[in-house]
Amino acid sequence: MVQQVSEFFENFGYIGIFIHSFIDAIIFPIPAFFTQVSLSMLDPHSAIWLATVGYIACLLGTPIGYLIGKKLGEPVLHKFLKPKWVEKATKSFTRNGEAAILIGAFTPIPFKVFTILSGCFHYSVWKLIGYAAIGRAVKFYVVGVAFYLFGRASEEFVTQYLTYFMAGIAVILLGLFYFKRRLAKKKAKANQDKQENYVG
Repeated sequence: MVQQVSEFFENFGYIGIFIHSFIDAIIFPIPAFFTQVSLSMLDPHSAIWLATVGYIACLLGTPIGYLIGKKLGEPVLHKFLKPKWVEKATKSFTRNGEAAILIGAFTPIPFKVFTILSGCFHYSVWKLIGYAAIGRAVKFYVVGVAFYLFGRASEEFVTQYLTYFMAGIAVILLGLFYFKRRLAKKKAKANQDKQENYVG
């Protein structure tokens, strides 16, 4: 099925990667990565342009996925979950949304999951677009630059090892967010102790 979808969009060239990337950010189950790889294999010299078209389309589709989550996702959540659970999940996503979106952009998890969840939990659409811009840029342009520089020889790296490369970035980001959170807690505790000492 993945191959059939890639071949279908491949027939339309730049328009194909644009449409696939656009709907990939909204609800389509098969990532645009496969179409990008197929088209880059056909013409490695246009790989960076293909990455650019796919990247722009993804960012344009992101707020639409967000709106779907905001309009349709919340009623579904309230139908299956208790209000207090939805409220708790909303607070958690509001607090950790940037980590989830940025790290999620480097994992095999479909990105539409994060656009829809952001809408469900009323996360800032501008923050969503901002973090999506960073994460998706890396994912699109790593493929584009690899094919542009090394041509078809980069196929093995892109199809077999890119997932591990991205997972490594995700782990590094997770560690950075973890230490950032710890430093923030230490700073808050130090300020609280300082105020208590001042009052005392």
